[in-house]
Amino acid sequence: MPNSATALSHMIDCQLRPNEVNDERVIDAISAIPRDLFVPKAKRSVAYVDEDIEVGEGRFLLEPRVFARLLMAADVQPSDIVLDIGCATGYSSAVLAQLAEAVVAVEENETLANQAEKKLAEQDVMNVAVVSCTMCDGVAKQGPYDVIFIQGAVAEIPKALIKQIKVGGRLVCVKLEGGVGRAHIVRKTEEGVSGQNLFDANVMTLPGFEKQQGFVF
Repeated sequence: MPNSATALSHMIDCQLRPNEVNDERVIDAISAIPRDLFVPKAKRSVAYVDEDIEVGEGRFLLEPRVFARLLMAADVQPSDIVLDIGCATGYSSAVLAQLAEAVVAVEENETLANQAEKKLAEQDVMNVAVVSCTMCDGVAKQGPYDVIFIQGAVAEIPKALIKQIKVGGRLVCVKLEGGVGRAHIVRKTEEGVSGQNLFDANVMTLPGFEKQQGFVF
């Protein structure tokens, strides 16, 4: 079994770069965070394979290729404030923290939220605040946000999250359409909001984001 650094390097060179991940800031951010330390010990040997990795409580880390391409689409800037919905054990927030000024990490499962706080502290990631609350509600009092990142597939995007995008900001997620997952970006301007599909991306659904009244797009 390769060590963590070797597996991480292999993931970047063999999974990310050949699949249109060419933003060096994104590559550097992913390189800075050992993905295997954010999954259960029993899953560490497969932490860098290109598939969703279960971390417990029915939750998953997004597969590396999809996660990296969504990061590129989000175009996180050093002055940005990011809302990370469904942070699970904190891996996504740790990576986003390398790119942004600050990250508000939302996790409604208290067990996972506690794990996220612990693991982020172990990695000396100091610009992430973990908030345990209902994920589809977001954290309006800390918004609006330059970027909102939803960590899993969603049937629809809640209106509450659309409202928390700053003018000039964007929301990225994987949206289910007819059972098929597609990476999706929502942009907010002075004129309103618009959505665009980016690429096919079949990932695990984020619990609580099933289609219901009060959702849009």
